[in-house]
Amino acid sequence: MAATNTLRILIATDSHVGYNERDPIRGDDSWQSFDEVMTIAKDRDVDMVLLSGDLFHENKPSRKSMYQVMKTLRQNCYGEKPCELEILSDTSQEFQSAGGHVNYEDPDINVAIPVFSIHGNHDDPSGEGRLCALDILSVAGLVNYFGRTPENDNIQISPVLLQKGSTKLALYGLSNVRDERLFRTFRDGKVRFLRPEVQQKEWFNLMCVHQNHHGHTETGYLPENFLQEFLDLVIWGHEHECLIEPRPNPEMGFSVIQPGSSIATSLCEGESVPKHVAILSITGREYEVEPIRLKTVRPFIMKEIVLADEKEMKNVWKKNANRTIVTKFLCETVEQLIEEATQSWLDAQDDDVDPKDAPLPLIRLRVEFSSPEGHFETENPQRFSNRFVGKVANVHDIIQFYRKKAAIRRSAKTGHAVAVIDSAVLAEYGGDIENVKVENLVKEFLEDATLEILPENGLGDAVGQFVDKDDKHAVETFVEDSLKAYITKMREYEDLNEETIGDVITAHKSYLEDLFERGQVKIKRRKDKIKEKPDNWDSDIDGEWADQPAAQIHSDDQLQDPDDDDSEGPRATTSARGRGRGRGRGARGGTTATARKPAASTAAAKKKAPAKATTRGKKKVIESESEDEEMPDIPAEESDSDDDDEPVIAPPKRTRATPAASTAKKPAARAAPASKSSASRPPPKQSQLNFSASQAPSAGRRSTRANDSQASNAMFHRAVVTIPSDDEDIEDDEDDFVPMASQKATRRR
Repeated sequence: MAATNTLRILIATDSHVGYNERDPIRGDDSWQSFDEVMTIAKDRDVDMVLLSGDLFHENKPSRKSMYQVMKTLRQNCYGEKPCELEILSDTSQEFQSAGGHVNYEDPDINVAIPVFSIHGNHDDPSGEGRLCALDILSVAGLVNYFGRTPENDNIQISPVLLQKGSTKLALYGLSNVRDERLFRTFRDGKVRFLRPEVQQKEWFNLMCVHQNHHGHTETGYLPENFLQEFLDLVIWGHEHECLIEPRPNPEMGFSVIQPGSSIATSLCEGESVPKHVAILSITGREYEVEPIRLKTVRPFIMKEIVLADEKEMKNVWKKNANRTIVTKFLCETVEQLIEEATQSWLDAQDDDVDPKDAPLPLIRLRVEFSSPEGHFETENPQRFSNRFVGKVANVHDIIQFYRKKAAIRRSAKTGHAVAVIDSAVLAEYGGDIENVKVENLVKEFLEDATLEILPENGLGDAVGQFVDKDDKHAVETFVEDSLKAYITKMREYEDLNEETIGDVITAHKSYLEDLFERGQVKIKRRKDKIKEKPDNWDSDIDGEWADQPAAQIHSDDQLQDPDDDDSEGPRATTSARGRGRGRGRGARGGTTATARKPAASTAAAKKKAPAKATTRGKKKVIESESEDEEMPDIPAEESDSDDDDEPVIAPPKRTRATPAASTAKKPAARAAPASKSSASRPPPKQSQLNFSASQAPSAGRRSTRANDSQASNAMFHRAVVTIPSDDEDIEDDEDDFVPMASQKATRRR
């Protein structure tokens, strides 16, 4: 008789099916543990299964995850056994997506063990229609999805009324809502609970929630006293720490069960607790909880040690080179944890199992390596973890190093929090905080970080230059120069592959660190000048003008002659001129005589012309850019060279150096007639390009790309082939794109 009136429910939460499914070792852990949960439900012949959110790890689960869940549900929930639960409430609204009824009342399918579930923060509805993965399982007749919240600011929670024999169950569900919003909704009194109108004292009131249980922020959780006093038991999802035993709340009069997750999704202390599910047996208003430990869950052990307190590490911090001793001690500790984890998994099995069949464990060792004096030298965490490949499942993050946090006190003068520096630490710097160098702090920080490419002491120098000398580009310059040095070094190897590239990088990093250590390499400091601030620039709204990238005058701009009258107004006219033979050097289309440089500039340009024919160095790149980076700097000699009226042809190759040289010898007197004829030529017959002012930036970008290519050539010491000509005036910009004839007429307008 007791079994007839006893409602038996398997409760679980946070299965996170699909978590880390691409991992070659841990990829199948999530669905295997969920399959064990559902197998327990079938073997123990429960009346129903209750899931409190986060069945899937993502709200758009992969096909593999969806397949495994549907397969498990079909194998364990369908059957010929009749379901003894009687539904007493109106289900037309609560289960609308499934046809308005629970799945075990569908005449087309035979459900032996119904599954009721709310959604969590991982598998929440999204997109058009506000559907989630549980909607798919619901319409397929596998899950009864309840606890939706159509309005997050006006929530009404109505129960699903179930009965078995004389036991009546009022099942309330509140799917996940953003914690801050739900806190505000409860505080404003806009959450309403509905209760049965008759025999209210005979109902066992059970509720599922999926929210933060503890106050991470002032409003970032759901306080237990926000819930109703008439509840008897609350199943709390979202928190992964397994607290399977009911914990009473004396103030509210109900108890809370926190089943926790069935898989470890983070390597923290709460996840290291053994995973359980529970069978809840309800008879009338009384209930019992039977915890069941999961056996397929991968074992996970976490330990935290303080090196200075360990007996084996006593006085080791006084030795100069103690990395080997510290690493050996930590390796022995990890080996002990592996044995302990394997043994704990074997103890959880019912039958005798071969230790070789135990899954690889998860190990997390947190090490506090502060020392009273001296220091502990530690190995790179990832390199240390890789020592245990084939022994643990998390081969990249076994160990975590950290230092003791400094104490915080309030300043009597300012009232602000001030870090209290330990006197022993301060003694290392002569007892004065002014002696603390940024370079040393960076070095200490990088001892725990993974820095496999950039030299550590060089980065310390760059950060120090940034702090001490207010050089805002120090770190950027250091990174750029270091990467260029690596690339140049790797270009020297013809048979470089994935196996040898790591050795090359490690060797070159040591070489660079040695150069920085001996002071043979210094961080170059940019000496950029600042352009004049525009009249319409508002520093309060737009920020400081000096901090803007557009305000910087780089080295290529500084080579421009400050006395050049062409630098402002005439430059705009030049950028709007047409281009001949696919480039923008000649006077084309709407060119005027005011755009011509004076004789002094012409002579200076002729002196610079031979330098442009060089194949190495950066002078060639610098001289080909203009002051405003919109058009290449054009000597007057080259402007005269392209004043012919030849039609535009396909983008020229470098082999056209001879025709270009012949046109460069044409007399300069043709410049004025060219301007005159272009003014009278009708737009449709224009045979040369004519860029408007709005197209000047794109021309500048093309020029910049060409210059970057030449800078790369210079950096890699590539042999750039030079085509000789009479005037040596061929530029690398001659390979740029030439618009079609239809575009030329448009630009003319």
